[in-house]
Amino acid sequence: MPAWFSNWEATGLIGFEDKNADGKIQYLADKQHNELTIDNDIMVLANPEIAGLPDWVVALVAAGGLAAALSTAAGLLLVISSSISHDLIKKQLKPDITEKEELIWARLGAAVAVLVAGYFGINPPGFVAATVALAFGLAAASFFPAIVLGIFDKRMNREGAISGMVVGISLMLFYMMHYKLGWITGVVPPASNWWFGISPEGFGTVAMAVNVLVSLTVSRFTKQPPGDVQELTESIRFPRGAHEAHYIDA
Repeated sequence: MPAWFSNWEATGLIGFEDKNADGKIQYLADKQHNELTIDNDIMVLANPEIAGLPDWVVALVAAGGLAAALSTAAGLLLVISSSISHDLIKKQLKPDITEKEELIWARLGAAVAVLVAGYFGINPPGFVAATVALAFGLAAASFFPAIVLGIFDKRMNREGAISGMVVGISLMLFYMMHYKLGWITGVVPPASNWWFGISPEGFGTVAMAVNVLVSLTVSRFTKQPPGDVQELTESIRFPRGAHEAHYIDA
């Protein structure tokens, strides 16, 4: 095997087992006789070395990936901590807390988020693309309908948005934990058991549709938002200072 194989074998992302002791690596579709294991992430991480590029290029690829991950994680961490401390604790649960207590809640929220992210970093539910798809599925099932309906539906209220988000993210979490992680039964079910043949990575679209349906239904059977909120929803779609369109004959 080439030198890069031995280098990356130490990471556990690629390896082989000579099952028949013939001195050759058999790469077969049959899992019982296949002797080569390849993680999907190896195709991105090891490509510069496989292509024979110098070490500094490999270092740049690694540094770029790490910088992108850290910048994204830092921004999301700030959003999570501020959402918990300000939007949830300050505005909803304890309006009378001091700025110092709000800062403490922000730090606690950030610490919990780091622990959760660290766990899934050590025990990822799939390769990079699958993990990103699951994250976007959770976002689509929870926040996306509330944001869109809050702009384009004057009748959308707090009860409808909260109900839709709870139902959507609960449905997505159940599907992911059952069919991707196997946490509910202890065993990951086969793909033949997927609902309508939809994979966990793509189920966010279904959960999003359920979120929209629940939000619209609940908002129609509960108290409508105040008039000023409906006017704000109506005006937010138009640029400030915009007037009616005028048609000029050519």
